[in-house]
Amino acid sequence: MAIPLRAAPSLQALQDALNSTAPDSLNAVLEPGEGLDPQQVERQRQLLRQQFPDATWSVKAGAPLRDGRVTTDLTVTAQQQLVLGAAGNRFNRQEVIRETSLLRTGDDDLKVTLQIPDAVLTGQRYDLDVVFDDPLEGAVVAGSIRPVTAGEQLRLLTPDLPLEALGGGGLFKSVQAPYQPGTQTWAVLLVHPKGIVAGSKQVRVVADKAGLNL
Repeated sequence: MAIPLRAAPSLQALQDALNSTAPDSLNAVLEPGEGLDPQQVERQRQLLRQQFPDATWSVKAGAPLRDGRVTTDLTVTAQQQLVLGAAGNRFNRQEVIRETSLLRTGDDDLKVTLQIPDAVLTGQRYDLDVVFDDPLEGAVVAGSIRPVTAGEQLRLLTPDLPLEALGGGGLFKSVQAPYQPGTQTWAVLLVHPKGIVAGSKQVRVVADKAGLNL
């Protein structure tokens, strides 16, 4: 059930807390609850700041889901669409609807598109396509994609991704979803003469077609 807007804490307060340098700033806007561990959020925030000192967070209201739930878009070096729940003036639960990250070193003009679905049915075969937007023009590129565990994702660890030479301008893979609902997260690494692209994409695995179009 969507939380009434009058009961929700301020998204601006959440953004300010995420961008604050104070170690306990999130305590004022977060408390433990379903899908939400404030200590975990703080660890991820600090790890991200270590890797990207200039990182800033943006929090704004997102488009409502088809079932009427209100969403929140949180953007830093990754982008998430969340359903947030609240009690009083603090958020106390979250559900991740969509999550994508794409980090670059080297040339900012190195554009890559992750053509990976947001949601699939249990047992369904689906495609994982990661494509360089511009022609390679003879460049030799390498890459890899594999699923990552929840532990790796929570600790922002870079998974071990064995590189293979790529043809056709990207990575193209067909996989099968698990037979139980849940999530899969795929880690991507691409190496190009202009730079390196590392990314990830969460795929929701749902039991019925209604869950595909939240």
